[in-house]
Amino acid sequence: MSAAEEIKTYKDIPDVDGIPLLGNTLEMAKDPAALFLRAYRDYGPVYRVNVFGRKQIVIAGREAALFMSTKNGRESLRSREFWEPMREFYGASKMLTREDGELHQKLRGVMRDGFSREAVRGRYHELSGTIDDSISNKWKNGTDVPVVEAFQYMIVQELGEILTGSAPLDYVRDIRVNILYLLNVLVTQVRPKFFLGLPEFKKANKRVEELSRDMIIEFKEHAEKGTLPNNLLGDIMRAHIEHPDLVPESDLSLLLTGPYVAGLDTVANTLAACVYGILRTPGVLERVQKEADALMAKKTVTEDDIRELVVIAGCIREAMRMWPIAVAQMRTATRDFEFEGFLIPENEKLYVGTSVSHFMDEYFPEPDLFDPDRYLDENAQHMQPGVYSPFGRGPHTCLGQNLAEVLMGMTIARLFHRLDMTLESEDYTLKTKSFPTPGPAMDFKIKVKGERMPADKLVPEA
Repeated sequence: MSAAEEIKTYKDIPDVDGIPLLGNTLEMAKDPAALFLRAYRDYGPVYRVNVFGRKQIVIAGREAALFMSTKNGRESLRSREFWEPMREFYGASKMLTREDGELHQKLRGVMRDGFSREAVRGRYHELSGTIDDSISNKWKNGTDVPVVEAFQYMIVQELGEILTGSAPLDYVRDIRVNILYLLNVLVTQVRPKFFLGLPEFKKANKRVEELSRDMIIEFKEHAEKGTLPNNLLGDIMRAHIEHPDLVPESDLSLLLTGPYVAGLDTVANTLAACVYGILRTPGVLERVQKEADALMAKKTVTEDDIRELVVIAGCIREAMRMWPIAVAQMRTATRDFEFEGFLIPENEKLYVGTSVSHFMDEYFPEPDLFDPDRYLDENAQHMQPGVYSPFGRGPHTCLGQNLAEVLMGMTIARLFHRLDMTLESEDYTLKTKSFPTPGPAMDFKIKVKGERMPADKLVPEA
């Protein structure tokens, strides 16, 4: 046998140590990022975890993040299996998170403009007014505010005003309950299917169906009148009319309510974590307030002004590093492929732990310290290839990241300009949840001590 004909040998994939019967389930439920980091330190970039009775391979660390961005990575991994139950539940023909390849890119093309910075260009005065309205409703002086919930209402209000001109605030709880159940049961599968028969879910799901039905009627009327807006939902309806094979009637319900589902937990969780980091870390609050006050003193806020929020942007990036939404991405191997000397078998379901390097002092010195200066040009720790993945990696990188960054920057600036806030206690330690999306626990509260600055309205750009 020639050397070329020799059978290649691969390393054996190690099983992560755990406790009898439960394996790594408790660690995963408590803090998946910590589990993936511990296993990476102990076993390297490839290992197998035992969670909820299922053994799954994990590829992790900087190596996995870089692999996701290569041609080999794009062709070796797919998303279909994890999102197929969700597609079936909605009776849709397809969904963005499920599809790969050319079809995925076509769907991204439909929604790209609506999820871009341009969606709010020239509308920062409107966004500021929406934030003020939400502050009046959910951030009252002298109260303890449940931060995640308050941000959920604020984000739905912001998205509603941007996308439709009105916000479905009456549906916020229904949207949250609906997506909580669907993700836990159908996608992460940490809850049994009978949960979808519980009254709480059935009531919320009925309400979300009502919301989507009303939205479809509204946008069909816009189409008939020729008044479809130039925003995300308008783009979706235009694609339905012009390319019904790509966006058929059966997919409209999921697509039109999708932006609320996508932003409700993800952006709210990041903003809540950011508020905690700012209030908890000595010296940061004063810097944020100074930068926020300078922005609001301009009266007219532009996109360039948002880009110049160095301290606030650093706080948001640091929140996404320390409390990442995309702890790991779930994928299936499309074929046998080699990764770091290991053979990953075709059709194997696996986690891709791209956030592991967020917590490694090799890349982020003192990783447990909330430090917004990591992202200054002279430091730029996040610019090392493969070490910072707050929006995931590969073809499924968050489509709305640019819009999310603008919304979060403006929200933090306006909030800390307007309000004087503190933690419940100086030594409060943030509690977190893991499913369906990682982030601060729902019982995290802050005290609104009073109003720092009045709600002076911003002026539109000329």
